[in-house]
Amino acid sequence: MRLSQRKTQLSQKSTISKYWLRFFIIILLVIGVFFRFVNIDKKLYWGDEVFSSLRISGYTQLEMREQLSNGRLLGIEDLHKYQHPNPDKNAIDTIKGVILEDSQILPLYILMTRFWVECFGDSVAAIRSFSAFISLLTFPCIYLLCQELFESSLVGWIAIGLVAVSPIHVVYAQEVRSYSLWIVTILISSIALLRAMRLKTNVSWLIYAATLSIGFYTHLFFTLVALSQGIYVVAIERFRLTKTSIYYLLSSLAAFITFVPWIWIIITNPQPESVAWTNTKQTVFMSVTRWVGIFSRAFIDLNITPNDPGKLKFVLIPVILILLALISYSIYFVCRRTSKEVWLFVLTLIGAVGLPLLVTDFVFLKRYATSRYTLPSVLGIQLAVAYLFTTKITSISTKAWQKKLWSIVALIVIMGEVVSCIVHTQPQIWWNQVPEKYQAYPQMANIINQGNKPLLISDEDNIIPPLQVLSNLIDPKVQFQIVANNQLPEITNGFSDIFLFLFEPSDFLKAGIEKVYNSKLQQVSPFLWKITKPN
Repeated sequence: MRLSQRKTQLSQKSTISKYWLRFFIIILLVIGVFFRFVNIDKKLYWGDEVFSSLRISGYTQLEMREQLSNGRLLGIEDLHKYQHPNPDKNAIDTIKGVILEDSQILPLYILMTRFWVECFGDSVAAIRSFSAFISLLTFPCIYLLCQELFESSLVGWIAIGLVAVSPIHVVYAQEVRSYSLWIVTILISSIALLRAMRLKTNVSWLIYAATLSIGFYTHLFFTLVALSQGIYVVAIERFRLTKTSIYYLLSSLAAFITFVPWIWIIITNPQPESVAWTNTKQTVFMSVTRWVGIFSRAFIDLNITPNDPGKLKFVLIPVILILLALISYSIYFVCRRTSKEVWLFVLTLIGAVGLPLLVTDFVFLKRYATSRYTLPSVLGIQLAVAYLFTTKITSISTKAWQKKLWSIVALIVIMGEVVSCIVHTQPQIWWNQVPEKYQAYPQMANIINQGNKPLLISDEDNIIPPLQVLSNLIDPKVQFQIVANNQLPEITNGFSDIFLFLFEPSDFLKAGIEKVYNSKLQQVSPFLWKITKPN
């Protein structure tokens, strides 16, 4: 009788603790939604987002250059014409622009964002809010994935809590790029695959094929995720041609056929210059620190990069090492405590994109991996950590002191995430926006805006992204004059201040202005010169 009463008391305590755990996660969920939308228009609208806006508008870079670089005086609205949808261009023009100039950027997100902007407006807040809205779908998706994978709703709740305030998710939820949509498609295709393997029905496999097709048109690296799912199915079926294997092959083939037209577009319209940044040489140490940052930013991110001076990054080193130890133990724990169907799925998700990029990084010592490309690995890590925390905190077999210890660990991780999100709301430029390129832009805009009637001169090589990025920080009173390469502007009178903006160097333009107009160039910022005439 006493043993029965004790079991009942333990069960009641467990129920109460699970109730409070869910309540705490609901609070985190609300906080996570808040962080995705707060100050969404305050961050710099940087280069990648400017390119997204150009694609959304339906114009091409060639059209923009031809129409703007004729030396006439322009207002901000003339530049912004190529950043917003307008009646002159439709969705077909948007697809044409992607095909001709950005074939490696898949069109689904661009088209969806265009329709969103047409419905809700084209302000920075409105256009970014689409990514934030899409990121909200991560919560139900990761919950359903945990139910399919771990057969536990509680693991799903913990996973929601971790993802809700994960700084890496918040960063990409406020960016006009396809990463939030990519996260959702990865989760949906994973759910569909596990359901199809469990239900073994024609409809479930058809749904899986549809999710693959959507994923293929969301991000190019989704092909690696699909390949990892294939490895998972083959391994689970023990390399035999079973009914499940056949259905998987048919579903994948059907989805791949829908993607063949775009593969042909990529082959016939390659854009090697768009990935030229991967040619940056790296040392082994630089590669190691970058990969450490990629994984640790899933849980803590204070906008610190290896290139930053200061003592804070050294203080963070032990914190990051502890996080890496936690991540490693989580993966080990999943592999030891779960079935092959579970741990193999987690491992293939982590390795889907992360392993190929890791190998190429250290073999070629170049900068292939970035946080945005390794998001599948981050999802796999977060699933492993969620399972670890759930098991250690709620399992009946876990001792009371161990439950308290792991509860404290989980709380510290969550608090680190929340603090990171709070810090993220403040700066105008975050690490993902390439501060080494754009850090000076707010200062330049402030200098230009101080003039009563300023004129800003540049050439066609500096239109996109530099001049378009700067135009989002400049007052409407500023006028622009853009000339073709190897041509000089006709500078007219009537302007209080005249500036020359050159992110891409142009010795011809600088020397020509000084000589033809008998002027002096005074550098007032890294890419900005003030044109003055001697008394």
